[in-house]
Amino acid sequence: MARFLLGIDAGLTVTKSVLFDEFGEQIGIASRRVRTSSPHPFFVERDQDELWAAVVSTVRDVIASSTIDPLDIAAIGVTAHGDGIYLVDDEARPVAPGIVSLDSRAREIIARWEQDGTSATALRQSGQAPFASTPAALLAWFSENQPDVLARSAYALPCKDAIKARLTGRISTDRTEASLSFVDFQTQEYSREILDIYGISDCWRLLAPAIDSAALAGTISADAAVELGLPIGLPVAAGAHDVDCSAIGSGAVASGQFSLIAGTYSINQAISNAPSVNPNWCARNFVTPGVWVHQAVSPSSATNMEWFVREICATTGPPLPQGVDPFSFIEREISSVESDPDDVVYLPFLYGSPLKVDASATFLGIRGWHTRGHLLRAVMQGVVYNHAWHIDDLLKSFDAESIHLTGGATNSSRWCQMFADALGREVRVSTTPESGALGVCLLAGVSVGLYLDLDDAVRRAGGDQVIYRPTPQGIESHRRSYARYRRVVAAMGPVWAATHPT
Repeated sequence: MARFLLGIDAGLTVTKSVLFDEFGEQIGIASRRVRTSSPHPFFVERDQDELWAAVVSTVRDVIASSTIDPLDIAAIGVTAHGDGIYLVDDEARPVAPGIVSLDSRAREIIARWEQDGTSATALRQSGQAPFASTPAALLAWFSENQPDVLARSAYALPCKDAIKARLTGRISTDRTEASLSFVDFQTQEYSREILDIYGISDCWRLLAPAIDSAALAGTISADAAVELGLPIGLPVAAGAHDVDCSAIGSGAVASGQFSLIAGTYSINQAISNAPSVNPNWCARNFVTPGVWVHQAVSPSSATNMEWFVREICATTGPPLPQGVDPFSFIEREISSVESDPDDVVYLPFLYGSPLKVDASATFLGIRGWHTRGHLLRAVMQGVVYNHAWHIDDLLKSFDAESIHLTGGATNSSRWCQMFADALGREVRVSTTPESGALGVCLLAGVSVGLYLDLDDAVRRAGGDQVIYRPTPQGIESHRRSYARYRRVVAAMGPVWAATHPT
């Protein structure tokens, strides 16, 4: 009997194929970087055929390296970055480059909508205000700037659904991705009225049919089977947005559970059986009907550490030997200043912030006796405090019965402990490193009856968790530091206004 599940996870930079057994044990993984390009200022896009080539090569590689019989795969699940759009024709062939969620070409449209009240009206109807990379803003941009591209398009798909269409030859999306712009948050279904609010009612024809995330979306077509080296007719599940899949893979699937993802973005999600609308978060569909996930997000998380190590550490010391874990180096540096006051403040706004001003990354309080260890610790704290900023907002409306953390920050036990101490709550970290791929595989397992339902899937294959508990001294230390962080953020508004070009 087929007992393996294949998950395809197409992130913003890396596409992975990950193989799990029915108990959630990772059997193999293969990955490829997929280039993005910026042909004009504010554009961030990728070649859809190059993305598909990465899917093909990683699937073939993971099957070959794991040495399993492809006939033993029960189902495939696909997840990918959310927002952005991938325009395709009736045969699921690309009409334009795929636009990723870092794109901001529609920023002027968003500014106009905020001024004329469109954003506020959309928030009341859809449970979220639009931002530059949401499908609504991008379809409005194409409508105003490249209407000929829209005329040639049959569908405007999320990334994972463009991949799914190439796998199966069938077009669909799921409940989570359907709610990126055009779902009435109360009914959880598409609403023509929302497209009317945005002035793009003629784009209704571009929306893919939405099915349950754990439903079957189709089977591998003959052409795709040849390319991938997989059996014809292998079931493909509907799947879900990668942040929802990461929540599932970390064990967060029920009302009262919070999912934090500390990676490129600071993603902070509260799952609830009732929706709550607030301009500080998006109220979107979760994978389960009648359940919502409230996402407070900013591009201000663990990528700050990647930048610091790449741009600062690499030029001020010897390069790390091949295969050395960078977190061992960071741990050594921070350990050397363990007993020193944490009097350096870092604002982690290299790529954006949750603020309404044009904020930038900032170190404050540096003195001549500070070392790189002090700065590394400040970067870690700044990332944690930006997550705490979002969590503070969510806790005004939702109780957090448990907090689940995934993302690059979980590679550091020190960083995980900082989250627990700063939030003053237990933080659960999955021992499965590929939580997004695991989450979509659990949905795929449900779709073919390998698990009874999502709860059963998480119980049987969700993996072990490490629990980080806050300490009294850690709570007190971060209470003071976080209060200082918030004071600095409040004071920096005029400074940013004075230093940034107009």
